[in-house]
Amino acid sequence: MTLPKSPAVPKNIVCLWFDTDAEEAARFYTATFPDSAMGEVFHAPADYPSGKAGDVLTVTFTVAGIPCLGLNGGPMFRHSEAFSFQIATDDQAETDRLWNAIVDNGGQASACGWCRDKWGLSWQITPRTLTDALAKGGEEAQRAFAAMMEMGKIDVATIDAARRG
Repeated sequence: MTLPKSPAVPKNIVCLWFDTDAEEAARFYTATFPDSAMGEVFHAPADYPSGKAGDVLTVTFTVAGIPCLGLNGGPMFRHSEAFSFQIATDDQAETDRLWNAIVDNGGQASACGWCRDKWGLSWQITPRTLTDALAKGGEEAQRAFAAMMEMGKIDVATIDAARRG
């Protein structure tokens, strides 16, 4: 017998492991990033190693158009910079809004447009002017790259000035 496929879970989905707060993280991401939405919250049908029956086990959500599943799996696995979301921004206001939302909500600033949220997930808040400069190659890319290497949050005006030389 073949069971029907759940309409709530896409065929391919990014699974993000959390200790116990996948739902809180999903609600933050969907409130912060455009093209995002909450999906379903699933509760554990029985006790499991890191929790008990009735606890939130998984939550489906979309963040910036990418389908995700948040799994409350316990403390044994942590996020690392080996996985990050790269969010393209159109201007300084959008860059500031997203960067500040992450950092000001218990996150941590890093270098070159990277930051980490309070759950340990890494984000690259990357203005399109920077990726456009890098795609051009040559001296323009070198200047923009050198300017970026001096930054935490990307400063669009500084990248634009570096692009012009």
